[in-house]
Amino acid sequence: MAELPIVEIRGISKHFGEGPARVDALRDVSLDVFPGTVVGLRGPSGSGKSTLLNVIGCILEPNSGSMRLNGELVYDGKWLRVDLRGLRLEKIGFIFQAHNLLPFLNAWENVAVARILAGASPAQAKSRALELLSYLGVERRKDAMPGELSGGEAQRIAIARALANDPRIVLADEPTAALDSQRAGAVMDLLRKVATERRTAVIVVTHDEKIFDRFDRIYSLRDGAMEAPHPQAA
Repeated sequence: MAELPIVEIRGISKHFGEGPARVDALRDVSLDVFPGTVVGLRGPSGSGKSTLLNVIGCILEPNSGSMRLNGELVYDGKWLRVDLRGLRLEKIGFIFQAHNLLPFLNAWENVAVARILAGASPAQAKSRALELLSYLGVERRKDAMPGELSGGEAQRIAIARALANDPRIVLADEPTAALDSQRAGAVMDLLRKVATERRTAVIVVTHDEKIFDRFDRIYSLRDGAMEAPHPQAA
């Protein structure tokens, strides 16, 4: 039996404002992302990439269309879940350009806090955090404060935090923009490892041409509309 997509969106549109001031940020966008794949979203500024990521992340409500996440129909002309925060905690991990680590918590505490928010005990959360830091190769930095970490180390901690609740979907907004080529490649290799070994769907918004060869598919957005997908970039 063929695998079903983890992210399945159909005819998603999103606009801001009304009348002459209306801006169509997304226009009839459809997209499937399957388990174990790493997908890139690219396009010029204002093309709708971040808007689409925020719709998939259940942060922005679209105006029309439907969306199914990990088999659950979560939007069909309206949200079908009342508790969107719980939905995000359950299904989605977020990674940002700025790692957004809490400066008053050390590395493992920054990861554990996401698990605690989902209802785990402090002991369970710490165990999970240390497991993920080991998985991502930064366990030796577990007690370091964010200000003591390199850019690449901080981004690995941020990836660990995104994985704290075993999400099936990982959304990354320009995760390599602040990194040099070597560290950017290392971060993308980690996201590939996560997708392959944990059967997650990883979606990355990026302008970073040096990582285009790391994607299974690259989708281009222009003026809110999806262009034809590109296979893995050369």
